Amino acid sequence: MRKLLILVHRYLGILFSLLFFMWFVSGIAMIYARGMPSLTPEARLEHLPALNPANIRLTPAQALTKAELGSPPEAAKLLNIVNRPAYRFEIGGGFVTVFADNGELLDVTAEVASEAAHQFTKLPEDRVHAAGVLDSVDQWTILARRHLPLHKFIVEDDFGTELYVSGATGEAVVLTTRNGRRLAWISAIPHWMYFEALRKDSWLWRQVILWTSGPATVAALIGLVLAVIQYRRKPPHIPYKGWLRWHYITGAVFGILTATWVFSGFLSVEPWYWASDGAMGGPQAAALQGAELDLRKFPTGLPQISEAADAKEIEFLAIQSDPYYRVRTDSSLAALVSAPAMNVRLEPFSIESIIERVTSPTPDLRILEAAVLEDYDSYYYAFDRTAPLPVLRIKFDDPESTWLYVDPQSSELVARAHRRERINRWIYHGFHSLDFSFWYYSRPVWDIAIVGLCLGGTLLSFIGIVIAWKRVWRAVVRTAR
Repeated sequence: MRKLLILVHRYLGILFSLLFFMWFVSGIAMIYARGMPSLTPEARLEHLPALNPANIRLTPAQALTKAELGSPPEAAKLLNIVNRPAYRFEIGGGFVTVFADNGELLDVTAEVASEAAHQFTKLPEDRVHAAGVLDSVDQWTILARRHLPLHKFIVEDDFGTELYVSGATGEAVVLTTRNGRRLAWISAIPHWMYFEALRKDSWLWRQVILWTSGPATVAALIGLVLAVIQYRRKPPHIPYKGWLRWHYITGAVFGILTATWVFSGFLSVEPWYWASDGAMGGPQAAALQGAELDLRKFPTGLPQISEAADAKEIEFLAIQSDPYYRVRTDSSLAALVSAPAMNVRLEPFSIESIIERVTSPTPDLRILEAAVLEDYDSYYYAFDRTAPLPVLRIKFDDPESTWLYVDPQSSELVARAHRRERINRWIYHGFHSLDFSFWYYSRPVWDIAIVGLCLGGTLLSFIGIVIAWKRVWRAVVRTAR
């Protein structure tokens, strides 16, 4: 058995040492890069021009009639598209946009996309160049499939900017810079295996992740077992010399981290879909909304109040069966305005009303706890602390032991954590990011610990690469002779 474990560890190491090295090095970069280059919601809002009330001639209901959707939209917004006010309706994952000045439907032609790019960059036309239309995603638009076709533009600026305008909405949806692209090649792309040729096929990409991280986890676990059974009571305690000795030492020190990190990476694509679905959430979110979005309840597209003077985007909402505008401005702060009274809502919704609606789909279920959290707990949190607070946490006595988190300010369901999701939180995020509350927000303490551990894993992997290379080279030479 000992010889079998050594052989399995040896040949899995030959196969996966380079992958271990790539994952550890890119993991360090991921701490600061965080993900693929994108257009953040804040940057998107910053580039949106303010709405001009004088140009809004259609009410939301009139625009909906022009859209001819056939059923109520799932979401509706008012914003500027190519410097014209427009209502954007979302239904079934698609978009229909109606201009609010004359009722025309948006058709994102090359000219429209070019105008949108120029207005976004605020640069002269001779510095923004069309670079073609994408009918399938490229390296930087993997997560923007729903916006295909995508119009690509090269921007002549100091940052090497490339901009993609959605063929579905006529709005910029992806922005990359030269440094952002370079950083992605040493962070998110190798760490997540987001290589264009692979990631275009979601099924294939998932199988590659499973069939690399799975056997790699086995290799790391066998290494831990060997670290124990190969240790000798009498000197020399470590029965290896040279590179193998250092591989044994680094494996004994950093092997647990390596095994748990690779295993949590295996869990990142949720094998067997073991933690998803099967719990409450959808009916409760609908109950908080209270009714389908009825745009006839909104007398105008832009509420005539001071908070809407510099509005860049108006979202139409149904909250507890009542119509509300959500007004966003430069500050990214959203004002909630009731319609048709045109009053700004400053007070949160009552806890009693939220609980009444959340329990209405399942009146027989008992609530174990309902508490307002002023700070994040272990299952509702954000690295950048942007998740809304305070939040109402409601624990149910259902078979899945579901916890729901509701934002009292907007009466919206913002998170859910049933039993399997809470387990997954610890064995995936906990192992992979070490995001424990005692140091996760205490930077740079968390950074120092994570980088130090990753450097140890990098050293272990590098030594594995050297050993693998030496063994393969000897085999090649022996075969050649």
